[in-house]
Amino acid sequence: MNPATALATVLVDELVRCGLTDVVIAPGSRSTPLALAAHAESRIRLHVRLDERSASFLALGLARRGERPVALICTSGTAAANFHPAVMEAHESGVPLLVLTADRPPELRDTGASQTMDQLKLYGTAVRWFAEVGAPEERPGQVAYWRSLAGRAYQRALGPYDPGPVHLNLAFREPLVPDGDASWCEPLDRGAAGPWVRARVAPPSAALHLPSTRRG
Repeated sequence: MNPATALATVLVDELVRCGLTDVVIAPGSRSTPLALAAHAESRIRLHVRLDERSASFLALGLARRGERPVALICTSGTAAANFHPAVMEAHESGVPLLVLTADRPPELRDTGASQTMDQLKLYGTAVRWFAEVGAPEERPGQVAYWRSLAGRAYQRALGPYDPGPVHLNLAFREPLVPDGDASWCEPLDRGAAGPWVRARVAPPSAALHLPSTRRG
């Protein structure tokens, strides 16, 4: 199995184990591994929108209604910039959102290709957490890293005391489609039920009490 397919398969599976039920995709070339993994996952509802801005606000609405993270996927380059208004709104209104942007691997960045851009910390302080996911490689230890990363991203978006958007930037090398080989250097499927890690949520140390009063 090529590394891009392995990463996308494990990431989607772990997010579903954490509680993910909806994925919104604005399709493109570099995000193909994520799109195929989401399409193959029967436990989620898949929504496809060609326009990135429309896709982002659909995800925002689904997350607001369901009060749980919704994954939002796009290809590399300026496509990710069209998510910015929805990410800002999710930040200001505390809506849990998982923004998964596909990216070129390091060796293909800053090469002058059209419609490409620096995607590292693209949304600045508007996200609760950002992670640059290294280009996947076939070596032991990758699966544990991917699963723990997915769990942390989901729980950080969910809150519960400070929910909001989380951004994972995923670098994929070609090939971007399955090559028919299912072998990997370590098991991809956990087998056991439940997420890889469970968040231990402690109550806030101090609660802010506001007495009832008339609206100003």
